[in-house]
Amino acid sequence: MENRSTPSNFIKNVITEDLRSGKVNEVVTRFPPEPNGYLHIGHAKAIWINFTLANEFGGKTNLRFDDTNPLKEDTEYVQSIQEDVKWLGYDWENLRFASDYFEEMYERAELLIKKGKAYVDDLSADQIRELRGTLTEPGKNSPYRDRSVEESLDLFRRMRAGEFKDGEKVLRAKIDMASPNINLRDPVIYRIAHAHHHNTGDKWCIYPMYTYAHPLEDAIEYVTHSLCSLEFEDQRPFYDWVIAECEMPAAPHQYEFGRLNLAQTVTSKRKLKLLVDEGHVDGWDDPRMPTISGLRRRGYTPEAIRSFVYETGISKSQGLVDLQMLEHFIREDLKLKAPRTMAVLRPLKVVITNYPEGQIEWLEAENNSENEEMGTRQIPFSREIYIERDDFMENPPSKYFRLFPGNEVRLKHAYFIKCNEVIKDENGEVTELRCTYDPETKSGSGFTGRKVKGTLHWVEAGHAAPAEFRLYEPLILAEETDNEGENEELEAADKPVGSFLDQLNPKSLEILHGFVEPELKDSKAQDKFQFFRHGYFNVDSRYSGPGKPVFNLIVSLKSSYRPTNQG
Repeated sequence: MENRSTPSNFIKNVITEDLRSGKVNEVVTRFPPEPNGYLHIGHAKAIWINFTLANEFGGKTNLRFDDTNPLKEDTEYVQSIQEDVKWLGYDWENLRFASDYFEEMYERAELLIKKGKAYVDDLSADQIRELRGTLTEPGKNSPYRDRSVEESLDLFRRMRAGEFKDGEKVLRAKIDMASPNINLRDPVIYRIAHAHHHNTGDKWCIYPMYTYAHPLEDAIEYVTHSLCSLEFEDQRPFYDWVIAECEMPAAPHQYEFGRLNLAQTVTSKRKLKLLVDEGHVDGWDDPRMPTISGLRRRGYTPEAIRSFVYETGISKSQGLVDLQMLEHFIREDLKLKAPRTMAVLRPLKVVITNYPEGQIEWLEAENNSENEEMGTRQIPFSREIYIERDDFMENPPSKYFRLFPGNEVRLKHAYFIKCNEVIKDENGEVTELRCTYDPETKSGSGFTGRKVKGTLHWVEAGHAAPAEFRLYEPLILAEETDNEGENEELEAADKPVGSFLDQLNPKSLEILHGFVEPELKDSKAQDKFQFFRHGYFNVDSRYSGPGKPVFNLIVSLKSSYRPTNQG
């Protein structure tokens, strides 16, 4: 992996000063995903920030799963997250789980109760929400707020022992119901959930809330710089309160950066899960999904994704990034790596009437005109070929330089052909073209007798390999999408997630059946090619089989985007 440091940014400046002043001796960061879904492109930025900054200063990064909600979590997500981080090119110092610290979190909660800083509340979630107040009006105290330390401690221990039903009681921090920061209005820090946990089994029936557990995890692991996206900024006072009141030996500091928002892209895990659960997509790794596994299956490379997030930089701003920017970097990464071959996606048969029947000619073609080291290949040519149906028009407009009756074009790597006759079926649809070729115009022969303006790609009919092509457009039609924060506890519980389905693009997937050059017949999953005039394609890892390749469109050939961050 290339060793490219992060561009100058405010977090880097903080770390530099902390090391210079002796405030910290070693930089420790962490990437803390919740195992309640697959990682997406936004996580790629968070991964890059945490791992690269720690590496730049000779520090370390832990991969830690914030697994505090067993109702939403699964080992499938744990495994996929580890695979994605490694595929992106990063490795962690330690693999940790929030659940590893459940006992200490419980003990710290008892400490809060004993200090009069927490109490057991009998109100329901709806009742707590009603008393919480608004951004302009203070909240109201729960009638159970003044419970004695002894009673709350007894009830909390009985909650752990399993005496109460889900939702019957919660433990709340006792801070300030009139605080202008709504996150300090006695937030819930423990709830009852009689649910099996993927890591601790049935040991616990009470679980800490993320906003309580997260700062404790950072402190236990002696994280020096807790880096997170901006939606956590209002939570920072509670983060600091938990560490101080729980009397943690280490005091990490939280820093917030602008989240990566990609136009026409949903990155809310609630919404992505809805797409999967309702069958709108082909699983979490559907090539239309913004998940890391979806991008990988589509054909994106870790190098392209790392270059993309580098270009977005690190700042406090919460901007919207154009999808063309991501596409630019995969083009840049593949232009010297991918062989350039020919594929016909919408075939139209051409019979070259003056070419000898039964003759096969093998023509030389370069594999990548910009990378001579990739060498050449031999492609067959005969009397019958396929061209793109879009490359022929019976009654073309002016300045149409492809094939039409009486016009001559060049076949890439082959000869000039001239259209003489159009064959149609009973419905008037063109089914075949009859053409002649000029043997003196062979590509590479130095022929200069005349010029043509159109060059077509093609495949020889007898040797061509049948193939399936999957073409993609953005899954979401809206330019801007309502992407919530990463943590579900910070999202409004009553906020609907289904309305964004109205923005789904019904043309996000188009499946075509055509032909590729014969040597591509046995292409393997993740093999990548540039198909002349079409774009970059990747062999699908799910549906391709021996002799039956399925190609995913990664990206088209053209882009108007130009990078700005060349440091």
